[in-house]
Formats: sequence, structure tokens, C-alpha cells
Amino acid sequence: MTALKAGNLDQLSGDVTLPRYNRDDVSVGILHFGVGGFHRAHQAMYLDALMSEGKAMDFGICGVGVMPGDRRMQEVLKAQDGLYTLVLKHPDGRWEAQVIGSIVDYLYAPDDPEAVIERLANEATRIVSLTVTEGGYNFHHVTGEFNFETPEVLHDLDASATPKTFFGLIVEALARRREKGLAPFTIMSCDNIQGNGDVAKESFVAFARRRDPALGDWIEREVRFPNSMVDRITPVTTDDDRAEIKKRFDIEDGWPVVCEPFTQWVLEDHFNQGRPAYDEVGVQVVDDVMPYELMKLRLLNASHQALTYFGYLDGYRYAHEVCQDELYADFLLNYMIEEGTPTLSPVPGVDLDDYRRTLIERFANPEIRDTLARLCAESSDRIPKWLLPVIREQLERDGEIKRSAAVVASWARYAEGVDEQGEPIEIVDRMKDELHEIARRNRDNPLAFIENREVFGDLVDNERFVEAYTQALTRLHQQGARATVEAVR
Repeated sequence: MTALKAGNLDQLSGDVTLPRYNRDDVSVGILHFGVGGFHRAHQAMYLDALMSEGKAMDFGICGVGVMPGDRRMQEVLKAQDGLYTLVLKHPDGRWEAQVIGSIVDYLYAPDDPEAVIERLANEATRIVSLTVTEGGYNFHHVTGEFNFETPEVLHDLDASATPKTFFGLIVEALARRREKGLAPFTIMSCDNIQGNGDVAKESFVAFARRRDPALGDWIEREVRFPNSMVDRITPVTTDDDRAEIKKRFDIEDGWPVVCEPFTQWVLEDHFNQGRPAYDEVGVQVVDDVMPYELMKLRLLNASHQALTYFGYLDGYRYAHEVCQDELYADFLLNYMIEEGTPTLSPVPGVDLDDYRRTLIERFANPEIRDTLARLCAESSDRIPKWLLPVIREQLERDGEIKRSAAVVASWARYAEGVDEQGEPIEIVDRMKDELHEIARRNRDNPLAFIENREVFGDLVDNERFVEAYTQALTRLHQQGARATVEAVR
């Protein structure tokens, strides 16, 4: 068994693709907050591809961890000289492995926040990228405004305090660059949220303005926050994955990454101090990411919601099981064609027929083993952003909504907390207690769930939606998920 580290690369199997560049020639130009599976399967992979062509050698990545859970990533990457194994799981059972070398340093902020700030303030740092999840941007889930009342934010707003949050660290570094007369770095969000660059800008400007109004104004005026759309299914790495990588490739890797073969990144070309030539390795660099973003949100993300509750109620536990069932595959495809696609604007360079077919194929990949439980999580955040806008736009244009309304009904039925086999459902949602309490009244009051205006707004006032929803919910109670999908597919 070969331990993964720089000195052992020449001992690895010829079946493993290795970095085709001298990592000693790579210098840090990007600091990335939130080094997890997705970042390592996506942005770091694209940079590794560029470096293998002898390009972007001054855009090496220094990872930064701020959360307690990031300690483990620091330990693994330090032991492996920043290297890790990326494995593409193909639907036919073939695994394709490569070692990624674009992460050349890692800083754990709680150990030495000053080191992080100084690296950020260094002129060589030109991009600060983020995969911190939607919750990381610290917006209040009701008001939509930046939440200044969290203990961590209150701590970092104290002028005498040593920053703990990525807001505090990054804003302090920007303040130092401003004082030195240095141009700011670009802040590049790679999180799976609509308008991620706009969201990041709003968060950082709000935080900075509360600390120093002039600094906040400078950040709003001078710092670039490009929007992007990112896509690659990257399940959590399991012990079985680690064991199989050892077996197939003879690699001892403390934290490998597994993912699907498909990858997409659409990125707005708005940078302060240049960027890697991402467009030369498959990234779509565009002026406006919105059409691509809506395509993903309303086809991919909303389709995940369309398969997950029905599938779980019916006894399935993995996405590929649902999508290998012809009934559900037809339902998903028809949702995309008849309800999701009509709400999209033209998407330059994308064949939507091919995109829709590819989505079904990706969901059906048995090697990925994406759990329905993961896709069912945090529905109160996902459904309002991914599916309800489709319903509203279709209602406005008198378009079809029967499948979308049925998906909402499947969520309401799922929130009751028990599947059709009588097995309990563990609901993961910030509103789980409230939603479960409401869903328990579904049979007595079929409108109970959608009367929650915090989630559904005024949809309960629309007769056409209410009719489609209540028909689906009644059928779910009386006949089950399969019969309900059969009726509307």
C-alpha cells in the first residue's frame, strides 16, 4: 500500500493520472475558504488541468479552514503534501483516478488568524474563493438581511478582537490592502445558490459597513464578486470508498474525493486582477450567468426535489434507484419539458434536449449512490427557491403545474414523518418541528401545509394551484406515491 505524498508519486500505479507539472514551481494566488469534497472535485480540479498544461502556475491554492471540523482537513492535507485522489465513478462501474496537486498550502485560522490575514493581504493573492454553503453567508432566514446578532459576528465587529469568521478575516485583509494602496482581490463564490456573487457582495459589504462605513463603501465600489454556476454531484466520501480505492489503486489516502464524470462551471468574467485561463479547460466564461443558473435551479435542482420525496415514500433510498424506475424517470423528464423549461430564457451554447436527457442519466448513475435523505434535507430552503418560482411563473402564463404541485404535495406527505411502509422518516430541516406539526394535520385539513405563508407566500390563494395540490395530496394518502405519479406524469 502506497501512502499518498509527494515523495511517493513515482510509486503509484500507472492506472492513476499524476500531476504533469513541478509543484515546486507553483505559487499561491488563490485562498479558498471551505475546502471540502466539492471544491476538490471542481475548482481545484480545473486548476490542476491548467497547471498540467504549464499555465496558471501563479494561481496555486492555499486552503483556509475556520470551522472546528476543518481541523481534520488540515491534518490530512499536511500529511499528504496537499495531494489527494479524485475518483470519477462511471455508470458502467469503471473508476478513473487522478492525483490533484493544485492545493499547495493550507492554513487553519484558529491556530494563527494573523497568518491567514497576512496571506490574504499579500499582493500575490488575487482571488479569494468560497464554498461555505448557503448558511455561511449569514442571512436571516426570515428578513433576508445580514444577521449581526450571531456571537461570532458580534465578536468580529469588536475593533480590538482577533477575527474568527471568514467575514472578519477577509474584511480585515481588505482594510490592510486599502491602507497600503494595494488593489483588492476578487471574491469568487462557488456555492450552489442563485446569484452567489451578489449574495457574497451583500454579505461582505454589510459586515464591513457596520465595522467602518468608509471601508464598506470601498469594498462595494472596488471589489469584484463574479456570479457563477457550479455543478458536479459529489457525495460524501465513505469508508467503503476509501477501502475500494486502496483495493483498486493501491493508494492510502486519508480523504479522497469521489464524484460523477459530469462537471460544469459557468463563470462571469468580472475579476479585479486577472484570473486563470479557466476557459481553456472547459469552463464557460460569460458576461451573464443568469440563464445558466436558472437552467440548473429549475431543471437539475428542482428535479432532485421531484424525485426525492416520492421515491422515499415509495421505499427507495438512493437517487439512482428512483431514476432507474421508468415511471419516475418519465415523470422527471415531463416535469422538465412541460413545466421547468418554459420558465427559462435562452441558454447560449446549451442544447436543452441533451441537457435534460443527461440529467436523467446522471441521476441514474448507480456508482454515485446519492442518498434521498441528503436530497430531502433542508426542504424549506430548497423548495421555495427551486420549485415555487416555476409554479408562480407557470400560473402567470397559464402553463402546466400539475407535476410541480404534486411535488409540493409529496413534500407535505413526507413531512408527516412516516413512509408508506410505516417506517419513521428522520426529517432534517431548520423548520422540522414546525413543518411536522403542520403536516400532522394534512388529513383533517388538506390546506394546512400550504397555509404556511412564511414558506409558500400567497400560493394558497390561487385556486388552480390549490386544486392540483389537494388532488395530489389526497391521492398520496389514499393510493400512495406510485399511483400519484402515474396520474400526473
